[in-house]
Amino acid sequence: MAELASHVGAHLGYTEWREMEQLRVNQFADVTEDHNFIHVDVERAKETPFGGTIAHGYLTLALAAPIGMELLDVTDAKVGLNYGLDRVRFPAPLPVGALWRGGVEIISVEEAGGGLQVKTRTTVEVKGTQKPAMVADCLVRLWG
Repeated sequence: MAELASHVGAHLGYTEWREMEQLRVNQFADVTEDHNFIHVDVERAKETPFGGTIAHGYLTLALAAPIGMELLDVTDAKVGLNYGLDRVRFPAPLPVGALWRGGVEIISVEEAGGGLQVKTRTTVEVKGTQKPAMVADCLVRLWG
């Protein structure tokens, strides 16, 4: 934890490319009760400007937690919790069937609540597109 502040401004890398699958989108729709056709009706979604189904924005946002856990490994933290978000944007859709990967940059590290608050910028990129599907400034609290 003591070394985190020295990594402010550092990009921690990327996850492997993964496919966004319709099953995952359908399961998310069931859990959140958001069955908007653009996410779950493959045939009807073909008639939209997206040409097919897309992941929910909140599903894409939910990927920030596992992306962060994969790319930011603080070995001496006893516990870490999501504290919130400062800013979230969805500049482009994440189409079902597309390959995506996550990236993390450390924006700031501050003392807070008896531990550290780390702000990361987490990005979900879609292979073959210029705009990311999501950019979120995530706040995580760590205690040693």
